[in-house]
Amino acid sequence: MAQDTSQRAPAPPATPARALLPSILPAVLVGVLAALLLLLVEGLAGRLEHVLWATLPDALDVGRYSVLWMLVVLTGTGVAVGLVVWKAPGHAGPDPATMGLDAPVLAPAVVPGLLLATALMLAGGPSLGPENPVIAVNVALAVWLGRRALPRSPGALWVVLAEAATIGALFGTPVAAALLISEALAGRQSEGPLWDNVFPPLVAASAGSMTTTLVAHPVFDLGLPGLDRPGWGDLLASLVIASAGALLTLCAVRAFPYVHGAFARLRHPMLMLPLGGVVLGLLGALGGRLTLFKGLDEIGELAADPEGWSAGQFATMTVVKLAALLVAASCGFRGGRIFPAVFVGTAFGLTAHALVSGVHPSVGVASGVLGVLLAITRQGWVSLFVAAVLVASASIIALLCVATLPAWLLVTGRPQMQLRADGTSVR
Repeated sequence: MAQDTSQRAPAPPATPARALLPSILPAVLVGVLAALLLLLVEGLAGRLEHVLWATLPDALDVGRYSVLWMLVVLTGTGVAVGLVVWKAPGHAGPDPATMGLDAPVLAPAVVPGLLLATALMLAGGPSLGPENPVIAVNVALAVWLGRRALPRSPGALWVVLAEAATIGALFGTPVAAALLISEALAGRQSEGPLWDNVFPPLVAASAGSMTTTLVAHPVFDLGLPGLDRPGWGDLLASLVIASAGALLTLCAVRAFPYVHGAFARLRHPMLMLPLGGVVLGLLGALGGRLTLFKGLDEIGELAADPEGWSAGQFATMTVVKLAALLVAASCGFRGGRIFPAVFVGTAFGLTAHALVSGVHPSVGVASGVLGVLLAITRQGWVSLFVAAVLVASASIIALLCVATLPAWLLVTGRPQMQLRADGTSVR
């Protein structure tokens, strides 16, 4: 039966090119500056990390990653970040457990303290990444500068440009930002065609990613053995690993508000953060040095030798890293949860490979990362993208798309690893 189209609302008109052209230069500038700030923070943190984990222990003649030194450095990091949170204007931003990739607009006075707390955290070894605080800083600076340079431009424009630019810079490609923006637009009413809406932020993301690529040459491909032609066994493994990874991570997500509440009862950052550092030091002693830091360099070491650890060792690293992520995100360290979650998924996938030799390491890693990120972020496209980019195999994308479906049924409607201001979980 023919459908009556007479009552359909007319499609919104496309934005003319002359209206989009003026957004290109501001978007490029935001992209370049956002990437340079990210590289500056990571560069300074890397230098401090070398001092803390190489120069000082060598000078003191103690093991670089001995149990004693891990406890000393992580506890000291808690003290240092606690002092910044206590004394810096704006207390180095809001509670990081309440922050996601969609950052609030912070006052410029908060930015120095947040940058310092982030650099100290990255250098000291807690299991968090730079994404959330650096996005927040770039949003604050973009809004502050943008309103002065172009006062008639809406503040929301600078927010989305800074978010997209930082995500593009973090992953070295604008694809992640495009997927995230598209997912956000799907959840709210927008005017005009999709590409008209994503054009300015995609320009910012492209400028940010190209700046990072030209300056730092990031590599996300883990160099795992390629998967030429997926079989039924690969499909089954992908379905099971992604769903099992999501279920395991949901346990940590479920515990998140309770662990956060336990630290919050201490009420003072000079109690919460040092205690968190002690716990992280003990977890590091249990899991080993690879379970420290944001995890991006460490997954490269795991992937370089998938046969180098037993299933028990991989499983221990999985659980310890997940626990460390839970503690670091709960006690007040300024950082994001995506990069350590990638380590959890990688170690989980390699656990499956070590347990069942027929599980291809690329399938195990990509599926594990997919399931863990879905449970933590509940963002399907970004989870799928990160899982696929680590393996860089076109043949595995179809497996991941299928594996996403049962894993999504497990996580949809459930809490994610983010809290509201009142301490309740975001769903």
